[in-house]
Amino acid sequence: MTTLQDCRARDAQDPLRALRDLFTLPQGVIYLDGNSLGPLPKSAPDRIARAVQEEWGQGLIRSWNEAGWFELPQRLGDKIAMLVGAGAGEVVATDSTSINLFKVLSAALSMVAADAPERRVVISERSNFPTDLYIAESLCRERGCKLQLVEPHEIAGALGADTAVLMLTHVNYRTGAMHDMATVTRRAHEAGALMIWDLAHSAGAVEVDLRGAGADFAVGCGYKYLNGGPGAPAFAWVHPRHADRFWQPLAGWWGHAAPFAFTPDYQPAKGIARYLCGTQPILSMTALECGLDTLLAAQPHGGMAALRRKSLALTDLFIALVEERCGGHGLGLATPRAHAERGSQVCLTRDEGAYAIVQALIARGVIGDYRKGQPDILRFGFTPLYLGFEDVWNAVEHLRQVLEAQEWRRPEFNRQHAVT
Repeated sequence: MTTLQDCRARDAQDPLRALRDLFTLPQGVIYLDGNSLGPLPKSAPDRIARAVQEEWGQGLIRSWNEAGWFELPQRLGDKIAMLVGAGAGEVVATDSTSINLFKVLSAALSMVAADAPERRVVISERSNFPTDLYIAESLCRERGCKLQLVEPHEIAGALGADTAVLMLTHVNYRTGAMHDMATVTRRAHEAGALMIWDLAHSAGAVEVDLRGAGADFAVGCGYKYLNGGPGAPAFAWVHPRHADRFWQPLAGWWGHAAPFAFTPDYQPAKGIARYLCGTQPILSMTALECGLDTLLAAQPHGGMAALRRKSLALTDLFIALVEERCGGHGLGLATPRAHAERGSQVCLTRDEGAYAIVQALIARGVIGDYRKGQPDILRFGFTPLYLGFEDVWNAVEHLRQVLEAQEWRRPEFNRQHAVT
């Protein structure tokens, strides 16, 4: 059985342990919710203050040129590209994941309509994140297409001559299950469909190789593993073979080939720049860059490969300790055990009291989250930039105590909050 001393010894040998100092983490808190909102980089407050007080306050409108504001979407996009297997000039940081999905799915459907108009079906998982399904449903209704929802094991069999687009989230938000990106993309292409990936729970958490997998489009989130702050800009990637083929539907002035020519007609910019829309949120972009730099700080230590190895070690340990120390309390495991099938989170199931158990843990300083379902999910994210093996041991010890003392039955832990 693994002991606390064993975990401390592993922390002492961890080459990534110094990266924890890049973050502001409250004393006494074990933060297992970076898959929902990353913590504050220590560099962010001063950098945002400088953007406010100097660049905005003193530079005023000159800062679009002098402080490099105008280039922020592409500059941050190039940093994101290093984390997702894309090339320089292929990614832009902009808008939200939902808006970016609307852009790329619309462009993909336009491409298919031009090349193979008989293809009218968009396939996705029934358990995909709801915003993705809502966007797809809206676009399918507008385009006269059909949205077909299937279970993960049904995806390959559902692909056919009528499939226009396969749209999946790489790592499932509820279970942490991860698709084999290269294999799934190849199967979509063999069926004649385009492939869109949502990397909301992948970018900054697992190794991603969009170019190597031959994917067509991808979007992702800036406020989870990229540590960009609440509501941080998201990102969009389009394979260069597609980037100049079609307009995206939100043809705003920042996506114009010459935005300051102020022509009345729209002429799309070359490449990924056309996936911009309106004026960018500079203060949020500034915060996102601080978050991206925390991930890039791992490069001298092995980069995403090293982060992935530690993530798997942390999640392996969590699963093992839960099974060793919390047996007999009705917990199940929703997350795949196989490394190739698992993201950077572990999701436990329980038929009764899952929400209250999470609330009791939060009261103890162990912050995870809850997702409703059948069964309900206790969800824990493991970010190797700032979590250690002792954190895992202590988190499971708190979980054991909550279960054994039945703390979760207390009324205050059973009151529902607006955000779960």
